[in-house]
Amino acid sequence: MTANTAHDSAHGVAVEFDQVTKSFGPVEVLHGVSFALEPGRVVGLLGENGAGKSTLMKILAGYEGLSGGKLRVNGQLQQFRSSRDAEALGIVLIHQEFNLAEDLSVADNIFLGHEKRKGLFLDDRAMHAEAAAALAQVGLQVDPATKVRRLIVAEKQLVEIAKAMARRARLLIMDEPTATLTPGETERLFKLIAQLRAEGVTVVYISHKLDEVERVTDEVVVMRDGRFVTRAATGDVTRHQMANLMVGRELSDLYPPRDRVNTDGEPALRVRDFSVPGWARQTSFEVRPGEILGFAGLVGAGRTELFEGLLGLRPGSGEVELAGQAVHLRSPRDAARHGLTYLSEDRKGKGLHVAFGLRENLTLMALDQYARPWLRPDAERAALDTAVKDYGIRTGSLDVRASSLSGGNQQKLALAKVLQPQPKVVVLDEPTRGVDVGAKRDIYFLVQRLAREGLAVIVISSELMELIGLAHRVAVMRAGRIVATLPAEGLTEEQLIAYATGTEHADA
Repeated sequence: MTANTAHDSAHGVAVEFDQVTKSFGPVEVLHGVSFALEPGRVVGLLGENGAGKSTLMKILAGYEGLSGGKLRVNGQLQQFRSSRDAEALGIVLIHQEFNLAEDLSVADNIFLGHEKRKGLFLDDRAMHAEAAAALAQVGLQVDPATKVRRLIVAEKQLVEIAKAMARRARLLIMDEPTATLTPGETERLFKLIAQLRAEGVTVVYISHKLDEVERVTDEVVVMRDGRFVTRAATGDVTRHQMANLMVGRELSDLYPPRDRVNTDGEPALRVRDFSVPGWARQTSFEVRPGEILGFAGLVGAGRTELFEGLLGLRPGSGEVELAGQAVHLRSPRDAARHGLTYLSEDRKGKGLHVAFGLRENLTLMALDQYARPWLRPDAERAALDTAVKDYGIRTGSLDVRASSLSGGNQQKLALAKVLQPQPKVVVLDEPTRGVDVGAKRDIYFLVQRLAREGLAVIVISSELMELIGLAHRVAVMRAGRIVATLPAEGLTEEQLIAYATGTEHADA
């Protein structure tokens, strides 16, 4: 054994999955998965939504039990009863969906279940100090006493990462860790991963951002349909090959061709001098039927908050016209009645009721169509059957809860939900966050289909290539203002970043 291997074995965690199976009721979702994780390596775990990646990692982290097969950690057979058992061996999972208590402070969340004590009492001073150190490690400058509900989505993601750092993880599982982070925060995370690798920590990096996987990992493991497909050194496979291995077929062009927009007639939505206190100032834009309008900007630029104000979710003021008629929208339901719907960036918290069934989620925004005068479950079920086919929602049964769907299929259900009221304008906030490359392509072609059918579509996205590839025009926000609206044809990521950061200026 080399000195380096001895160091890794002493500090990291070695894992072996041996013919692991997992069933939920009669449905088997993992089918004899076998591979190993070596200490001190960064491994990219790839696969479409529903491939079984998260389920396998939840088994490793103690959140799910084995149905069959064996799990060995550092050579010892393990059958974890809870996440606490796994954490005792240094195995920590950073969840894709936030696992935070909104009404507790940041420090309370970081030490939840692992509280420090001084005699009979909690040692708040020690927890506050250690929480501050963990937050500094991930680059989040907030007071540890801040309530989590006051944080924006990106800050909550950093709290999840800080929580794992405070647990002294020796095997760290990161499930879509950069989904809500800015480029600067992502760079800091990559430096942190490099530091952990140097310390012998094993890192499993689950991401659909293949450029990140290419950059940060030593090797990739690909899963498909609950089975192990292959593993390879990252440098030996291209992004295109990774994508093809994930979906099991050759992926053609990711983005659909853009149709021309008819510039005659009234805009579907016109906004003039609209302000949301603390977030957006005198913003003006318009979008036409058949047009896809992108919104770019750094986290905190005010994009989400602007549209929450337009829909009555926040106080806002200014002129809003839908199909040439002035409107004052008091709530999302009121907006839907006027032909404007909104898909939230927070799929689990605001987009879906994950404890409800698929049928209840689908029809929630359009209940008046299915309750005249009483609720008609048969009509709802027919609508669900149509939506499953139209939007490619993969589910073994129509009678399951939304929580049982993979992230990508939950997103497709959320899209189907906001389209149920048959809007004229739809706003999609981060529509492909946490979605695999195959599902992304499905969503891009769906957005293009909506525009072709005459809807005006607004896409808010932190993925700049997504906006360039999909939209007709891209509006860039900075510090609450629209600083430029640019044709997507010939647009580059560098130009968008320049406007978003203020290094380039233009009239909006």
